[in-house]
Amino acid sequence: MKFSIPKEVQYVVATIQGNGFDAYLVGGCTRDLLIGRVPKDWDITTDAGPEEITSFFPDQSFYNNDFGTVGVTLETEEESLKVIEVTPYRSEEGYSDSRRPDKVSFGVSLEDDLSRRDFTVNAIAYDPSKGQFVDLYKGQEDIKAKVLKTVGDADERFNEDALRMMRAIRLSAELSFALDGETAAAISKNAAKLSHISKERIRDEFIRILKSKEPMTAIIMSQKLGLIPYIAPDLERGIGIEQNQAHKYDVFEHLIRTMQHGADKDWEWEIRLAGLFHDVSKPETRRFDKEKGDYTFHGHEVVGARVTKKALTDLKFPKKTIERVTKLVRWHMFFSDPDEITLSAVRRMIRNVGEENIWDLLNLRICDRVGTGRPKEQPFRFRKYKSYVEEALRDPISVKMLKVDGQRLMELLQMKPGPKIGYLLHALFEEVLEDPSLNTAELLEKRAIELNKMEMMELKKLAEAGKRRIQEEEEQAIKDIRSKHHVN
Repeated sequence: MKFSIPKEVQYVVATIQGNGFDAYLVGGCTRDLLIGRVPKDWDITTDAGPEEITSFFPDQSFYNNDFGTVGVTLETEEESLKVIEVTPYRSEEGYSDSRRPDKVSFGVSLEDDLSRRDFTVNAIAYDPSKGQFVDLYKGQEDIKAKVLKTVGDADERFNEDALRMMRAIRLSAELSFALDGETAAAISKNAAKLSHISKERIRDEFIRILKSKEPMTAIIMSQKLGLIPYIAPDLERGIGIEQNQAHKYDVFEHLIRTMQHGADKDWEWEIRLAGLFHDVSKPETRRFDKEKGDYTFHGHEVVGARVTKKALTDLKFPKKTIERVTKLVRWHMFFSDPDEITLSAVRRMIRNVGEENIWDLLNLRICDRVGTGRPKEQPFRFRKYKSYVEEALRDPISVKMLKVDGQRLMELLQMKPGPKIGYLLHALFEEVLEDPSLNTAELLEKRAIELNKMEMMELKKLAEAGKRRIQEEEEQAIKDIRSKHHVN
């Protein structure tokens, strides 16, 4: 059996072995080689200690951690840098916090090192110089059977590091492997231990689940095995919540199917995340309309944006991601009725979500439709949406796109820098949003002279009209929701 192994990796292995020590490829890279995938990372294990490893690569290595891992940095043929991690054989003892070992020991055997690993498919060592495997836990058999199981006792493995439960589900989704029965039972039994894991580590595994080809499978497993309350508890509220006649599935299944279509289209993970949360607040906004004889969910996107922001904040997502996903959730209903969309409305929507997010919003709408269980995407609707967006992007969508700027207004009106210049620009922009034909230097300068005669407070109101309108719409939506549910 021949594998394609980068020259840099072969060099590290040969250097360690040339100094009289063992060197094996281990973990995910060996697993991926056997599956036929190209490894993203390369990990090597050896009986050499950290100091000895660094001495083999004096100008190419760095070492600063509690687990003995030495990073060897090499230049590749593509003239980029590759970091290959080399870790001494080690054993671990005591996991009082279900997160990290209380004690790490080096100088143990390869057998001891493999026994501490998480899953059998990750506990296969491979010596590329000899073409030999060390497979003490029948990991190759599990790869052939497409089964994911723990090394040894599953309860012990998950007690050592509770995040392994999420990793099991993530690997299952990435590799399209089934979970071994004992492994699944142990996850269900130990699910609450995930509460001991930092939000950052949970978030990172969650992102990798979203990036997988089958995130829907992973989320379903997480829910059935009891992990969802420690990842995204708001999602479970949608289970069994029947929707209106436009939907085939309950809220929960609609959310995960919407997310999955993003994966099927290979759209980025933040769109998938928005799909998973876009209708998260339908449960609390649902009411039955007797006249229509069906359920309505007025304002669910407004409440949902707030719920999403809190959920992502709790998981320690970066502010940029939180802002982007929250905007997509908040405005996802915009493309729901093409007959009511105008160019003016599209321009304002582009301003609301940002030019960089408008196509993501449109893609989320496609995912939303497919997630209802109705026929697939409707080409004619998509063409209409796309034409509106492309046309609107040709028009001003920010103050920077006006044919006059602050410097020109100061020259024209013989004014010094100050708040009034900003008010004038934003007031002009509000008018141009409604009628892009006004965006000429001549017309804007003429209008600026007229606006300059207004009192400062009156001008400020015009300038902030758009922002105030959005805020008023948000507040009114919340009032309507509370009124329908008879709460203050």
